[in-house]
Amino acid sequence: MKILIIGANGFIGSHCVDFFESKGDEVWKADVRVSSETHNQYKIARFNSDFSKPFKEHKFDVCINASGSAHVGFSFENPSKDFELNVVNVQKILVAIRDYNIDCKFINFSSAAVYGNPKSLPINENSICKPLSPYGFHKLQSELLLTEYHNFFGLKTCSLRVFSAYGPRLKKQLFWDLYKKSVENEVVLLFGTGTETRDFIYIDDLLQILNLVILNSSFKGSIYNVANQIETKIKEAAEVFVTSFLPGKKIIFNNEIKVGDPNHWLADMQLLKEYGFKPKFNLNSGITKYTTWLKELK
Repeated sequence: MKILIIGANGFIGSHCVDFFESKGDEVWKADVRVSSETHNQYKIARFNSDFSKPFKEHKFDVCINASGSAHVGFSFENPSKDFELNVVNVQKILVAIRDYNIDCKFINFSSAAVYGNPKSLPINENSICKPLSPYGFHKLQSELLLTEYHNFFGLKTCSLRVFSAYGPRLKKQLFWDLYKKSVENEVVLLFGTGTETRDFIYIDDLLQILNLVILNSSFKGSIYNVANQIETKIKEAAEVFVTSFLPGKKIIFNNEIKVGDPNHWLADMQLLKEYGFKPKFNLNSGITKYTTWLKELK
């Protein structure tokens, strides 16, 4: 396959590059930052981005958009910029595909943030979406764009609602926060009560899902949850991390709920199971690989 990965230098994007190159696919990269190598890459402007050039010059089988903002807090601080990164840029990519590469399959990384606080668990793809943040609303709008461009222009589109993905190269969210605080303090202070729950997925399992979607999805504005179908308390996840990274550190919670954060998440993964998805990593094995990487940073 010939694949274009937009946001190729980010956490998920860089792993996508490695994964598909290891399979022998022809991988092209696009990002606001580029390496000194000029081979198979495009530089995208940070502002007023134009995504036309790659699709004018090549015919891709698949385009994966791993770019955009993935920070709930930033979406409150700068909702206009978050909208540009997560909605406007997606629309620009869709227009470029429609105009120059209409047979290209387009996969956009959405987020479980579209669900907000669900009324019941597990959450399936038909659950009501009530986002708690501008970020969640913008990801939902991007999904609607993918549906629009499939229905009206025939594009092959698919949205992946990623829950709590983690692994080497991740430098944000819970486990990165734990890393920074545990290195600098004897007592690690976290938001919330610790009883909030998440559905964590290790990056290698996310890549397995991505590959299964490419091989099996109808790409008719399709939507899939990307998770492990295991509900874990934040307190338990934090303890697993500290035990693996710096045993003996004390974790306390401030009982303050951060704006935009949901209470409980657990994904229904039936659609992906029908494609053959079987997680290869549990939280313990995934955290071990992540903390091994963190220790190499020191």
